[in-house]
Amino acid sequence: MPQIDQISTIYASQLFWLVLVFALIYFGIGRAMLPKIERTIEGRDAKIKGDLAAAEMARAEADAADDAYRAKLGETRHEAQAAAAKAKADAALAAEKKIKTADAAIAAKVEKAEAELQAQRDEAVAGIEAVAVEAAQEIVAKVSGLKVDKRAATKAVKTALGA
Repeated sequence: MPQIDQISTIYASQLFWLVLVFALIYFGIGRAMLPKIERTIEGRDAKIKGDLAAAEMARAEADAADDAYRAKLGETRHEAQAAAAKAKADAALAAEKKIKTADAAIAAKVEKAEAELQAQRDEAVAGIEAVAVEAAQEIVAKVSGLKVDKRAATKAVKTALGA
């Protein structure tokens, strides 16, 4: 076979070109392209690390802002509760004052009504006493036929009524 006979004559040139192509590929990729790729990867790593650091700082700032917000919210809530308690106490004092005023007005009305009632009662007792004196005089006159003067009858009626 003639192809096999030619291997020895062309083997050296093919081996030369094979080494030359591999050397070009090695030096072309290894020395020229590989540093560019490494710089690109390093740049991306640096950018990622920078972005992660910035994100971490932003998260820390957000946490600090959240803590400040929660503290302010708690403070505001405390102030609102204090204001509500003060308003409640003020309302209770105002209601108590109104109740005392109303109680005083009611007590005055009750005293006035009791005084009127006592006056009417005294008037009624006096009226009953006068009627009892007259009735006692008439009864004594009818029963015994004696005439009793008004002073004696009044004294007897007062003694009987316990006044």
